[in-house]
Amino acid sequence: MSLPTLFISHGSPMLALEDEPTTRFLRGLSGQLEMPKAIVVASAHWETEAPQLTGAMELSTIHDFYGFPDALYRLRYPAKGDPLLASHIGGLLAKAGFASSLDHKRGLDHGAWNPLLLMYPKAEVPVVGLSIQPKQDARWHYKIGQALATLCDESILVIGTGNLTHNLHEAFRSQHTQTPTWVSEFAVWVEDNLAKGDLEALLDWQAQAPHARQNHPTPEHFLPFFVALGAGGFPATKLHADTVLGVLAMDAYAFGAISPRA
Repeated sequence: MSLPTLFISHGSPMLALEDEPTTRFLRGLSGQLEMPKAIVVASAHWETEAPQLTGAMELSTIHDFYGFPDALYRLRYPAKGDPLLASHIGGLLAKAGFASSLDHKRGLDHGAWNPLLLMYPKAEVPVVGLSIQPKQDARWHYKIGQALATLCDESILVIGTGNLTHNLHEAFRSQHTQTPTWVSEFAVWVEDNLAKGDLEALLDWQAQAPHARQNHPTPEHFLPFFVALGAGGFPATKLHADTVLGVLAMDAYAFGAISPRA
């Protein structure tokens, strides 16, 4: 069974403790998919110069944030790793021209474990983490995703986790009672170009998307989108839309054909 790939906006570290639209969406998302044999997750919160993959069998839960309630730091996501799959992915990346390495100490950051805790709370699916390279562009990450495309036919779920829009300074600087047009216009632009299958426009998002820099002062939270798009390809299906703190668009997409869970 071939699986689609997913782009998930993970929002605040508090996501797993909240009862918000995105929380409820993620709790129900796994029920819409065939159970994967493993998960590969590219998180905005693991930044490296070159691609790296988690190589450990036991993955720690990284609490890579501060100033939150104690209950958040008590959360653990005890998913197993899959070193053999990580090595296999390294081979796929090498064939595509990407030199990668395994990190045998790295666990899962909150961009990875937070949504997975909601989707697969029993932590029964092995996970391999994949880093992003913020000094590289969308095309680089799209090609990394393309290198992973065959995993979908092996019942392995590829997830990119970041945020459709991510301007934390603006989110915490002021209270927005309505979503500003600079956020909504960016989200609509992404949706429209996905609907048209205009890959080149999407890859050139920093030049072509409206208010690109305002929505992403730095690109790391949008780059996982291109890993998922590269791995799954078109068509794209919008699964969820919400906005938190006025300016953080929490849209989620599936790429490739979605087969309903039997």
